[in-house]
Amino acid sequence: MHKEDQMTPNQRLQAFMTGGEMDRILSMPLIVSILHRVVGMTHKEKRSSAENEAAAHIGCYKKYGNDILIIEYGLHGIGRALGNKMTDPEDSVPAIEENVLKDLDDLDKLDFSLTTKDKDPELQRILEVCRICKEKVGDEVPIGVLISGPFTAAASVYPVEKMLKASRKSPEKVHALLRKATDALKGIYVDFIKEGIIIIQCDPISSGSLLHINQYREFVKPYASELNETIVEAGGVNVMHMCGDISKTIHDIVETGGAMLSIDNVVDMEFAKNEVGNQLPLLGNVDPVGVLLHGSKEEVFEAVKETIRKGYDSPKGFILASGCDITQNVLVENIDAFMEASRIYGKYPLDKELLGIEE
Repeated sequence: MHKEDQMTPNQRLQAFMTGGEMDRILSMPLIVSILHRVVGMTHKEKRSSAENEAAAHIGCYKKYGNDILIIEYGLHGIGRALGNKMTDPEDSVPAIEENVLKDLDDLDKLDFSLTTKDKDPELQRILEVCRICKEKVGDEVPIGVLISGPFTAAASVYPVEKMLKASRKSPEKVHALLRKATDALKGIYVDFIKEGIIIIQCDPISSGSLLHINQYREFVKPYASELNETIVEAGGVNVMHMCGDISKTIHDIVETGGAMLSIDNVVDMEFAKNEVGNQLPLLGNVDPVGVLLHGSKEEVFEAVKETIRKGYDSPKGFILASGCDITQNVLVENIDAFMEASRIYGKYPLDKELLGIEE
């Protein structure tokens, strides 16, 4: 437990879920891409073994006292397992160099059994990271896994530009790919849930910044709803993290059945609170670029204060978070500032005068 806290993250989350008293607001900066830098590893060193990656997560938790560890299966996991050509950089996140599927007519040539834990060494490694973290700090802090939603998983197999075009010209072929990607994700989700891991479902390619609301309803909503139903049936919890502008699809997203909704900074927290705050807890949404990457300590403090001011009274609850993954180029001191500000402005009972809230 962090020296400045009175509760462990697990105790705090339990109080949040049951309406109990908390020492401070739940604070969940999305510490994923920057993880290695915080503990002095290269990205390649971090991902080279389950032990290294677990050590990086545990080191971050001991430094910051953040309220969740977010282990990365990632957005490209399905495509990687099927045979994508991936980059292998020394000190940045691997990216798709060449998608395994060049033509949707060749979909049936892919062996989706390669995505299962019996056949995917990388999935085996990530599950082991989860087990190590659970063993060493799981009694204190919840463990989550960042994993793609259906549309982003499909886009990891087939180039996103081609898939967006095919959604108009050959929708039945896109549905066939989504069917296979969704079924693969179901099995992977359940593997993590069996380890006691929270699902953090991220589907950036389905953002309203890329898809029209009618495209979301046709190509994303049915599959996301299936996935969330699978999570519930398996006894798991799903936090939906949605990148980009979801102002037009926010009600549809909530209707898919996730337990919580994490929003990007491009969506105003007050808007989200007024639209869906009475249906599920909201997480967000300090700007990871304009503030955490480019801002000063004072600007981080002000952004945290403003985000709490906007979200603290959301009817189903509010959790402070960054609006998206914290890029590895962010000054680690700004994560310190994020957590320090959360302990000042988010201390319970909230000091409304300090937050600038008029009674």
